[in-house]
Amino acid sequence: MLRTAFSGSSYVGVFARATDDCLLIRPDLDDDLLETLTDALEVPAIETTVGGSGTVGSLATGNENGLLVSSRVRDTERDRIAEVVDLPVVELPGRINAAGNVVLANDNGAYVHRDLPREGVQAVKDALDVPVERGDIAGVETVGTAAVATDKGVLAHPKATDAELDALEEVLNVPADIGTINYGGPLVGSGLVANENGYVAGQETTGPELGRIEDALGYI
Repeated sequence: MLRTAFSGSSYVGVFARATDDCLLIRPDLDDDLLETLTDALEVPAIETTVGGSGTVGSLATGNENGLLVSSRVRDTERDRIAEVVDLPVVELPGRINAAGNVVLANDNGAYVHRDLPREGVQAVKDALDVPVERGDIAGVETVGTAAVATDKGVLAHPKATDAELDALEEVLNVPADIGTINYGGPLVGSGLVANENGYVAGQETTGPELGRIEDALGYI
């Protein structure tokens, strides 16, 4: 477990994305913090932008089968990722292409923005090789900001309904629960980076919130 901020921001999930294979993260953090992050998540870090932007957590996601990134990704960024992990990097096409914001995924399934077009759904299937379902969470269409998923559990927006939690559990095949980050923030995906090994939360996240994270994502 780690509480921190990236360049003064507690919204760590905007700037980083973890899978069980790697950590995609903005390239301007100091070496000590980067080492601490890789120790907490037990994966190598890939310091990169996506489409020239440091909001890597919003623009990328992935699982054991591949990585899905915004169609704005550059060849140099692809090459940087390929130097660290041997996984396909697939672009999310169309207007709704901030992959980290609009796709919530683990190794079992993917839950995506309700309006993601057919070609986008197919790109998710191609990249992640899992079943895909459309939906929203507590009225939030950017499901990747409204929840965090690992292969052990899902932590979702505190106003997620029982029906939405049931849908998440069905497609992702893990238990789902509700919680907050950064002293009551409902968009848990924006303030939490997690994989099966550990997690990094925004520095304003409280003790009770950490307990909820650890319970929902199966660390205890």
